[in-house]
Amino acid sequence: MIAKVLSSAVIGIDAYLLDVEVDISLGLPVFSIVGLPDLAVKESRDRVRAAIKNIGLDFPVKKITINLAPADIKKEGSAFDLPIA
Repeated sequence: MIAKVLSSAVIGIDAYLLDVEVDISLGLPVFSIVGLPDLAVKESRDRVRAAIKNIGLDFPVKKITINLAPADIKKEGSAFDLPIA
């Protein structure tokens, strides 16, 4: 694991603390998000990739795995773009 960032999710009136864990390793260039993400969270990989390239940084051509923990809480919306980036 390269980095771990604390984030939060709100479901109804309940708030939950979440860990966003990033691992970059050798392998085929894949950007995967695990931990019960919905479609909007899965689409964040395209938004994050575009944002990193637009500020002039090189996006790593490696296997990138983003773990949104704990896995039993549904992650919804685009609020996870910043912690993922």
